[in-house]
Amino acid sequence: MAAVGLLGIALPTHAEAPIKSPQDAVCRNEARAKVFVTPDPSGSGLYAIGRQIYMACMARSQPRTARRRR
Repeated sequence: MAAVGLLGIALPTHAEAPIKSPQDAVCRNEARAKVFVTPDPSGSGLYAIGRQIYMACMARSQPRTARRRR
């Protein structure tokens, strides 16, 4: 049990960038919540899956620009 605690202290952690906006915080939380339940058929890994979820959330939250018809 003590070895597990020491491994947690000895291993470097991945520092996250500071939260920049409320939607950034929401999308990070969404990615954290979905990363372990999202299928990964390509075997790209948890980080890549989390990034995909985060980027999709950020894209959804951006206001869409109106397109001019010709």
